[in-house]
Amino acid sequence: MKGFAMLGIGKAGWIEKEAPQCGPLDALVRPIVVAPCTSDIHTVWEGAIGERTEMILGHEAIGEIMEVGALVKDFKKGDKVLVPAITPDWGSINSQRGFPMHSGEALGGWKFSNFKDGCFAELFHVNEADANLAHLPEDIDPVAAVMITDMTTTGFHAAELAEVEIGDTVCVIGIGPVGLNAVAGANLMGASYIYAVGSRPVCAQIAKEYGATEVINYKNGDIVEQILDLTNGAGVDKVCIAGGTVDTFSQAVKMLKPGGCIGSVNYLGSGEFIKVPRVEWAAGMGHKRINGGLTPGGRNRMEKLVSLVQTGKYDPSKLITHKFEGFEKIEDALLLMKDKPVDLVKPVVIIDW
Repeated sequence: MKGFAMLGIGKAGWIEKEAPQCGPLDALVRPIVVAPCTSDIHTVWEGAIGERTEMILGHEAIGEIMEVGALVKDFKKGDKVLVPAITPDWGSINSQRGFPMHSGEALGGWKFSNFKDGCFAELFHVNEADANLAHLPEDIDPVAAVMITDMTTTGFHAAELAEVEIGDTVCVIGIGPVGLNAVAGANLMGASYIYAVGSRPVCAQIAKEYGATEVINYKNGDIVEQILDLTNGAGVDKVCIAGGTVDTFSQAVKMLKPGGCIGSVNYLGSGEFIKVPRVEWAAGMGHKRINGGLTPGGRNRMEKLVSLVQTGKYDPSKLITHKFEGFEKIEDALLLMKDKPVDLVKPVVIIDW
C-alpha cells in the first residue's frame, strides 16, 4: 500500500509498504477524511519524539471499515467511523488506573504516527475496534467530524485539566485549532470571562464565536501585564496552555490566582526544562497547580463529543479553513500546516476512492 511517511528527522515523503494485518479484536480502515496536525510537524521537523524511519504519518481520520476481526461485535465492513487519535490498550494496568492514554507506557495510547503507522495510508490498523472506534452518525458531516478525533478532544481536555468551573475567569494561551477548542470547552464548562491569547485575525474571530470575551494580542505587550490590567491585578482562576514554549509556563504561573490551576495540552517539541518562577509561585506554597496531559481516547469519548455536535452545542466546522481533495493531496495539506499562512486554522483532505 501507499502512504505518506516520516523518512527521518527533517524528511518526509511517499512510500510503499506492506498492508497491515487484522487481529481478532481489531479493524482495518480506509480513510475518507484526514487532517494533518502540528504534532506531525513537531515529530518530523523537530524530531520531538526521536528518530522514526518510514513511519506513516497522520492521526486524525474519519474512515470506512474494510475488515474486522472475528471477535469484533459492534462494527462491520462498510461502517463509517470516527477514529480517535488516541487508541489505548484498555486492559493495561495504566488504563485500569484511569490513564488509558498512557497504556503500557507514557504516551502509549498515542500509537498512530508515534510508534505505529498512521492514517495517511490507503489502509490503516486500529487496535481493539469495539473500544476505540465510534460510529459516525448519518446526520454528522464527516469533514467536520474529523476535527473531533484530535483537535476537539485535545482542546477540551485543556479545560478539563485546568478544572474549569462555573463562573471561572480563564486565560487560554495559544489559539490555534487546539486552543480554540480550549476556549469552546471552557465556555461549555461554565467559564465567565475567557481571555484568548493570539495574534491572527482568523483565530481571533473564531475564538469570539466559541465564547472568548477578550482576545489578547501578545504582540501588543507582555500577556501577563495585559491579563493583570484586565482583571484589576487579580489574575485569573484557570489557565489553559495550548501553544507557546517551555517559557510559557512562567507566564501562566504569574497570571494565576493562588489556588488556581493550569491545564496544558501543548506538545513541547523542544527545550530542556520548564521554568516555574519562585516568587510568583509563592515560594512553592501558592497552591498553584500544573496539570499536563495527553487527551483521553476511545469510543466513549468520541460518542460524547459527537453528541455535542448533534445537539447544536458545538460546531467543529468553524476550524476548517482549507480543503483539499484526493489522497495525493495529503502532502500539500501537511506542508501547508508546516508553513502556517496567516489565514490557516486547519486543513483537511477529502478522499474519494
